[in-house]
Amino acid sequence: MSARHIGAFDGLGALVTGGASGIGLATARLLAAEGARVAVLDRAEAPDEAAAEGFAVHVRADIGDDASVVAGVAEAVAALGGLDVLVNNAGIGAQGGIEDNGDDEWHRVLDINILGLVRVTRAALPALRASAHASIVNIGSIAATAGLPQRALYSASKGAVLSLTRAMAADLLPEGIRVNAVNPGTADTPWVSRLLDRADDPAAEYAALAARQPHGRLVGADEIAAAVAYLASPAAASTTGAALAVDGGMDGLRLRPRTEG
Repeated sequence: MSARHIGAFDGLGALVTGGASGIGLATARLLAAEGARVAVLDRAEAPDEAAAEGFAVHVRADIGDDASVVAGVAEAVAALGGLDVLVNNAGIGAQGGIEDNGDDEWHRVLDINILGLVRVTRAALPALRASAHASIVNIGSIAATAGLPQRALYSASKGAVLSLTRAMAADLLPEGIRVNAVNPGTADTPWVSRLLDRADDPAAEYAALAARQPHGRLVGADEIAAAVAYLASPAAASTTGAALAVDGGMDGLRLRPRTEG
């Protein structure tokens, strides 16, 4: 990823969903810094500092509603003058084991995390097909590849994102559209902050989340954004159907326990 440079996205238009905060905002900022015209699509209002971000447009849309998505993507594409990069970042979290959430919560989370991605991609495909450099990056999770406690529903949704990424890559490769995923570990984001706020002992919970990742800390949103930018960039023109883990080694490494002294 060190091969990237300022200007790597010059002349390209990028749409980032869930771009008002966290990983999405970090990604939008990085793509803009590297020369992209960036549109943010989010259910939330633009943050107060949005005017200084250099984004082309902030579109309010609900990825749980197809009509809202179609209108929002059309507005973004019009503001960008086309579309080359789509980052499907928007999603929601869920806690609990297999019996801890009722049908309504399962439907809600799967609708946002899976069908939301489908709705946005479906609406964006006509514009992506017109691009000479079309790339889709889906934000997955370590939960797609590692069994995590109390994450049954969330893991199911992100496992589907991983499988869908590979299926999309196979379908869209003949049309010149690359599709990849980034699987973050536990990241230092507003969602995790809210999770910690609800814990009985936030400091102990933070330490536990950091300790379960081999490098001993939470993953930074900027680190995830860098992985997204690499996969979306012309430097990754031969990479499709891949899932890049940004998790401090959590998925693939099995380290010996550390000993004192």
